[in-house]
Amino acid sequence: MLIRLSRRHLAIVLTTVALCGPGLTGCGFNLATERPYTPAVGANDVGGTVDVLNAVVVSTAPGSGTFIASLSNNDRREAASLESLASGTTAELTVGEFEPIEIAPGGLVNLADGGGVTLTGDFEAGNFVSLTVSFSSGERASLQVPVVANAGDYSGLDGEPSATPTDAETPESETAE
Repeated sequence: MLIRLSRRHLAIVLTTVALCGPGLTGCGFNLATERPYTPAVGANDVGGTVDVLNAVVVSTAPGSGTFIASLSNNDRREAASLESLASGTTAELTVGEFEPIEIAPGGLVNLADGGGVTLTGDFEAGNFVSLTVSFSSGERASLQVPVVANAGDYSGLDGEPSATPTDAETPESETAE
């Protein structure tokens, strides 16, 4: 049996398909809009109970700096603590002594508020440092942490800010010559 569509019915079917088509092209799996994206300088590790967010090493001079990050405890029942920080590679890196830093259940600790953790080694602003962050639960986060200058948004997080201001910090009277 042959079904014959009138021109009007054919036009309705084609119009319906044309209108629904664009809406269906957005369907799928692993879409870019469903993946985490943080437009920031620092490194993130969100794979465990404690999230390490926007980790950076702020450096005033080559060879020294301060590790800064926000630590978010996703466990709402038990506290966690940052126990150690170590070089993630064989590169020479020395971590200054610090007391374990407690993160309350469901809490957030910004290391910038407490002065961070000092580091010395072969690095300078613009480099990346491989670090392993260890917590009281035995959980570890391995990160490639950027080294940023002690200027701009990071000014004062590694002792005194750099002596030379960045372009963003230069007053207009100095640039209008």
